[in-house]
Amino acid sequence: VQLEIVDNRTTAENGPSAAAELVKRDVSVVLGSYGSGVSMAGGEVFADAEVPAIGASCTNPGVTSLCDYYWRVCFLDPFQGTVMANFAKDEFGAKTAYVLSQLGDDYTTGLATYFAKAFESMGGSVINEQFTEGTSDYTAYLNNAINGGADVIFCPTSTTVAALLINQAASMNIAMPILAGDTWESSVILEAAKGTNLTVCCSTFFDENDESSPLAAEFVQGFKAWLNANPDKKTNNGGNDIVAAVSALGYDAYMVAIEAIKAADSIDSVAIA
Repeated sequence: VQLEIVDNRTTAENGPSAAAELVKRDVSVVLGSYGSGVSMAGGEVFADAEVPAIGASCTNPGVTSLCDYYWRVCFLDPFQGTVMANFAKDEFGAKTAYVLSQLGDDYTTGLATYFAKAFESMGGSVINEQFTEGTSDYTAYLNNAINGGADVIFCPTSTTVAALLINQAASMNIAMPILAGDTWESSVILEAAKGTNLTVCCSTFFDENDESSPLAAEFVQGFKAWLNANPDKKTNNGGNDIVAAVSALGYDAYMVAIEAIKAADSIDSVAIA
């Protein structure tokens, strides 16, 4: 297996050109991308070239519904949005939720919408706000959550935004739980929340401590050994040997590709699809 790596910088505007570069290199199957927006942006290129792509952690339904050549190994935003809405209600008895998302971002706006829809269907009230890309001060939004009488904050953002928001929430002594989606399953969030009194919860695809699956337990053991054997790998992992959900999903996506190649008994992209 020959691995071709192209960096789309996780931005939608680079999605088509990165996809075209992979097609130009005559790949048989694609793994990625990380974000929903960039995956949707590149999907048409893969479909035109008849090259199958397997999304690892792109949860927006449009990734696959809008492209016949995109598959995925992760759950969808309607599912995790509903799960987190139920969690807010059942775990914290929330009646009012403050929902904050990034304007123009497919992932955050989509997940925020599904959470709000599910929460309202259970009789809850939602205060909806959006911030623009490049925002660094979230104190006004946090004050709006307080003044609006919210019981929980749901903020499915990038880890960069999350770190800023968590630090500012901690300095304001925010008492209400802060909830998010799968992107917050990261060492960045653990570091930001460390030493604070905040309650931070997120949905995730994979739990390294769940030993109900022997295959998953074997993967965790092997992945930790791989990380600890190489200081650079461990540094890239956030300086620890935590098995991030995206690492497990990347492994799953790769193995799905391998099994598809075996089943097709060919490296022809259409046969693999």
